[in-house]
Amino acid sequence: MGIQRDSPKASPKKKTTLKHLFDLDSKPYIGSNLSSPSNGSQSPFDSEYEEILSAISYCNFIFTFTEPLESPSQQDLKRLKLIQVLSLIKSSKKPLHEKLLSPLMSMVSDNLFRPLPPPSNTSTISDLPDDEELLSAFTPVWPHLQIVYDILLRLVLNVGPKTLGDYIDHHFILNLLFLFQSEDPRERESLKNVFHRIYSRFTFHRSFMRKAMNDVFLHYVFETERHCGIGELLEIWGSIINGFAVPLKEEHKLFLMRVLLPLHKTKGLQVYYRQLAYCVSQFVQKEPALGGVVVRGILRYWPVTNCQKEVLLIGELEELVENIDPDQYRMLALPICTKITRCLNSCNSQVAERALYVWNNEQFVKMASAAIEDVLPVVVEGMEKNLKLHWSKSVKQLTENVKSMLEEMDPTLYNRCVQEMDYRESEAHQEEMRRKQKWDRIEMAAKQNQFLQPPKYIYISSP
Repeated sequence: MGIQRDSPKASPKKKTTLKHLFDLDSKPYIGSNLSSPSNGSQSPFDSEYEEILSAISYCNFIFTFTEPLESPSQQDLKRLKLIQVLSLIKSSKKPLHEKLLSPLMSMVSDNLFRPLPPPSNTSTISDLPDDEELLSAFTPVWPHLQIVYDILLRLVLNVGPKTLGDYIDHHFILNLLFLFQSEDPRERESLKNVFHRIYSRFTFHRSFMRKAMNDVFLHYVFETERHCGIGELLEIWGSIINGFAVPLKEEHKLFLMRVLLPLHKTKGLQVYYRQLAYCVSQFVQKEPALGGVVVRGILRYWPVTNCQKEVLLIGELEELVENIDPDQYRMLALPICTKITRCLNSCNSQVAERALYVWNNEQFVKMASAAIEDVLPVVVEGMEKNLKLHWSKSVKQLTENVKSMLEEMDPTLYNRCVQEMDYRESEAHQEEMRRKQKWDRIEMAAKQNQFLQPPKYIYISSP
């Protein structure tokens, strides 16, 4: 049996056969002139209107698909009636009448806006596998929800924003946004399409929708670090950013600095990295001068022990170098190359290899060449350290290849850097020897002082 919300009735008014439903589905609908004829007789249109209202009323019954008392035949009947309502909206050539919109939107709200079950996996998101199918928990009510989402999407597309604006208000939008926490990827995909269409058509809601999505991101980053729909929301933002006019507004730049960049620091970055990198890249492509802000932000949130995130961020830095303003090369070359050098010295071979492959990028080499005097001493020290100490043969081979390339760029400077590095190592070794000798002398003096001094006794008198 189903559960009905906000309705005193327990069953539909009429019994409807499958044949009647399909016959009714094939009839054209006219969305006007809902009044009855003056002679009191019921016209075919009035009969059809009553059938449609009856179908919508039946769809208000909520089936959980988990209660043993629910009838499978009633579940199938509701699905057929939902299909009937969807077909009505698709085939209607005229605008739907107000008397149909109200029960339709009420039915959509009753079916969609529901409490979500608790998370099926309580592990931290960084411990979960990368395959989304393994993370997903498919909702059993999807056979009904899928059609309800299609109905809502059709209403958004076919009905004017002014007419539908009385139903799709701020409260409705926040309820939709809450559903992005669903663990079912099918539901999140449908939500993404509906939410994006609402943003596209309901221009008077755009500012509120952007702020509401930002609140979700900030709550995720700074409080919970648990949300299933961050990737889908970032996909919507990617399309929004793509439509921004240049020069960018201050509001949009603040969104980049205060929302998008902090998203790099969460444990679950690998789940939505592709969408986040696209959004950041769109900003830099529109205003290359923002490249410096983005690079410094990513370096600020660089992980210390998470090798998977390091590999992802190295790739993002490489992509950013291709889009940033060349005038910023000299300013950004040293911090970027310093971070890449630390990564190529990583004990994790995947991180080290990914950092070495960056030197195959022509734009990256061009950026390093812009500040070669500052960059090369740092890089040479990292290369020589790898050749002497790294455990991986493949990393050593890649290091040899990069070393050959750097030597060809400026042989004189490279040799000078090697000599300076050797001199620093020699000085450090001598300083360590002097320090050790000093400690040895202190220990010898302490031992001699201990033998020369007479023993000291403490006398305790008894009471």
